Amino acid sequence: MDAATTLVGSLLACAGVLGAAVVAYLGKRGENALNGYSSLTEKLQAERDRLERIVAERDTRITELATLHAADQSEIARLRFDVHRLGGAP
Repeated sequence: MDAATTLVGSLLACAGVLGAAVVAYLGKRGENALNGYSSLTEKLQAERDRLERIVAERDTRITELATLHAADQSEIARLRFDVHRLGGAP
């Protein structure tokens, strides 16, 4: 009876250790997955910020070019008026 009790106790202890090992393995796996997800999220946010900066720079450049275009158009209109006023054909 004493040997049987020791055997059952040993088997239960072995099952407990194996169960703890499985839980630790799965927990570490979940932690690695979470770290990978966090890393991916950080990379995506950095890329989004970079692209937003690029778009803002392009919008600024488009605004500058639109202003220059408007100034050029008004200068062309003024010169056409001067040509017409002086008797030329535009």
